[in-house]
Amino acid sequence: MNDPLGPLCSIGELARRTGLTVKAIRFYSDQGIVPPAGRSPAGYRLYGADALARLDLVRTLRELGVGLPDIRKVVARELSLSEVAAAHADALAVQIRTLRLRHAVLTAVARRDSSPEEMDLMHRLARLSEDERRRLIDDFLDSVFAGSAGSARSGAFVGIRRSFTPELPDNPEPEQIAAWVELAELSQDGEFRAVVRRLVEHLEAEQEGARGGGPRPGLVPAVRELVGPVLAAGIEPGDGAAAPVVEALLAHDVHVLTRLEAVNDPRRERYTELLAVINGWPAPESLAPVLDWAVEALRVRG
Repeated sequence: MNDPLGPLCSIGELARRTGLTVKAIRFYSDQGIVPPAGRSPAGYRLYGADALARLDLVRTLRELGVGLPDIRKVVARELSLSEVAAAHADALAVQIRTLRLRHAVLTAVARRDSSPEEMDLMHRLARLSEDERRRLIDDFLDSVFAGSAGSARSGAFVGIRRSFTPELPDNPEPEQIAAWVELAELSQDGEFRAVVRRLVEHLEAEQEGARGGGPRPGLVPAVRELVGPVLAAGIEPGDGAAAPVVEALLAHDVHVLTRLEAVNDPRRERYTELLAVINGWPAPESLAPVLDWAVEALRVRG
């Protein structure tokens, strides 16, 4: 028996040529995706040459995750192949993002030996939408900059706030997602918020002092400049040779110890490290060595 597309073949022959099972071909046939072109005298289904092309297309689309309703529309020419491909590419992008988020959470849980409560929090943080992420960070920044006159009128403070803001890209790498989850969790820490709030107050005091002829701004750069050489020389904080550096620090600001203790909080440095990962910035220089030395020297000085 022949048809315009070539000789007809049995379902068994079609299965042999496509590598699909007879059961699968019968299923697609019953769904109207690969209809038979005719019947044998005994009533068995017979298929034309177009069935082979259709089944190849069906198998490819199924392997790509396309559902039967869309496949049926493609073979019936109700939808173009490009339309279906675009829709499923978008759906896959969402699935990939979801898998990345899950991977980030599970990796963080494994590394930190997290409790079930911590894992639940990290999972919820990872699933936040872009708007929800921005609201969460805005709430954190609003709380630490609240009441700061400088934040309202100073371009410098606008820049400082921006420098504290994570911007997760549209297609983040797994390490950026993991960093976002950790940073979001850190931003909800009330003690850390208090530390950052003190830092903001100190920065504002520096700006006010500079305008009024008081202590010069830039405590951290000053500490790096003063402490770096003695630290490199191996001078201990309690050595007599450390006295000139301590006096210079005290001359910079009488509240220098309180301020450096806030700056030296390890959570602040961790926040800046996570920001760099999320925003794709260069890794920040660790200030811990010079800050540790300065804090200890000031405490020894009493």
